[in-house]
Amino acid sequence: MRMRPLFGPGGNSERFYAEGGKSTKDAPLWVKNFGLDAYEFEAGNGIRGSAELFSAIGRAAADAGISMSFHTPYFISLSGVEAEKRLKSIDYIRDSLNAAALMGAKTIVVHSGSAAKISREEAMYLASDTIARTLEAIPDNGVKIGLETMGKINQLGTLDEVIELCKIDKTRLVPVVDFGHLNARDLGGVFCSADDYVRVFDKIACELDEEKAKNLHCHFSKIEWTGSGEKRHLTFEDQTYGPQFEPLMEALYTHSLTPTLISESAGTQADDALAMKKYFLGLEK
Repeated sequence: MRMRPLFGPGGNSERFYAEGGKSTKDAPLWVKNFGLDAYEFEAGNGIRGSAELFSAIGRAAADAGISMSFHTPYFISLSGVEAEKRLKSIDYIRDSLNAAALMGAKTIVVHSGSAAKISREEAMYLASDTIARTLEAIPDNGVKIGLETMGKINQLGTLDEVIELCKIDKTRLVPVVDFGHLNARDLGGVFCSADDYVRVFDKIACELDEEKAKNLHCHFSKIEWTGSGEKRHLTFEDQTYGPQFEPLMEALYTHSLTPTLISESAGTQADDALAMKKYFLGLEK
């Protein structure tokens, strides 16, 4: 049988709580029963929880057959100009990798950094240094370090920048493509057709490797943008901002691509992940 992409929410949606969900330990089974395949644990505001909790989530995910990933704290700063704060990021990444391993997660998602107060060249130099120090300081525990494309123009995180950083270690580092971010930082209209999406996968295959491209870890949501790029995440009900998910599903189906797609819609992430999955399955009929 043909392998398929995996679909799931980033964190717990409004529906999860409305249907009686209380603890994230309940989330993997709820996600499975909702018809989805993946779940991203959100630690954007800090890694809160015990080893026992993370292990319990991991057991629940394994029992439910849910693929796990882990979003690291937002305050990680790979390109921070203050050396003490920048190198503190190594500790946050270590803690994230340890928590992710307990959950059975395959990837942690790390924001690439800022270029607001320095040139992009300086930001890339600092981020590269932080990543190299991280890889030297932290043994490989089997969890990939995913570097995310970002949505604000003054952030590091164009597709080219993420690919370049991933070249530091092609084994431990992987790109995480957020299509909403890429659309927002280019002020919309980036992904209008299936071919527009395919170009992202092709570029990663060419510059990193085909397996990384085929099994890419992705985020997807519609995002409102301003002249500075990303403003806020929306839901699929929004008709003003993009990108549209249907051409992406068509690209995945036509080219036999099997990424993990995490919906980061604002509150409706489970519903919108299911909408993508249903559309994809409809292409198979």
